Amino acid sequence: MHEASLAFFQNFYTNVSLYVVPDGVENAPPLPVAAAPTPAAPAGVVADSVVAVVAPVAPPQPSAPVAVPAPTVPAPPVGVKPVAPAKLPSLAGLNLPLTQAVPPPVSPAPAPPMSDRPERTAPPLTETPYSTLGSNAKGLVIIVRMDPERFRRLPKNVFLNNLLKAIRLIVEDVVLINVESHLPVALSTLRQKLAAKQIIGFGKNLLDVAVYKTQLYEPVLLVNDVAYLPAAEIELLEEDNSRKKLLWQAMQRMFLS
Repeated sequence: MHEASLAFFQNFYTNVSLYVVPDGVENAPPLPVAAAPTPAAPAGVVADSVVAVVAPVAPPQPSAPVAVPAPTVPAPPVGVKPVAPAKLPSLAGLNLPLTQAVPPPVSPAPAPPMSDRPERTAPPLTETPYSTLGSNAKGLVIIVRMDPERFRRLPKNVFLNNLLKAIRLIVEDVVLINVESHLPVALSTLRQKLAAKQIIGFGKNLLDVAVYKTQLYEPVLLVNDVAYLPAAEIELLEEDNSRKKLLWQAMQRMFLS
């Protein structure tokens, strides 16, 4: 078979030139390509053209790992002693034991005895200053907290006089007390100077024994059977009819029951 025909079929089926046409044949006119054999051709009949059989290409095999030679440590020169690597310092070589490196815990200072403690700076409630108006003929005490000028005009207050008239008293039958501090006055102090049987407090934090034990418009009995009635400030009661009603109901339970 001609070399040019063989090279053509090899390049057609494999796209790889497996055969190289020698010089002088490349310029020769190409031969006509024979038709491919039909499937109906009888057995044993060989076509004029030659069909090239392409062998399957085997997949590339992985290359073996290349061994990397270990780095070689140069030997020390003859007569030179090798130097050992440095080590970390050990705690055992210290002069002080390990327990002394940590400072001991500091214990709290003992509390001073009761005799050495500073005394309270606030004055006792028995020394709370207050001023009075009236003679206390009937044993009723009214406690307020207001400025001195308003307190001097309190005996002429219309609301207070009408309230006393409702329980058949006048302002001359009572003692008016004005607490002149933000602290309450002590009941024991009032009992030493006044024969108090009933007490009405118009305001908050007025009497020491009644600061945390009473509610507004709820009369209670204090020590030595002293009746106490807490109420709102007089200036609030003058403008509020609902508070007036609650106060009058409480006074009925305290004075008229």
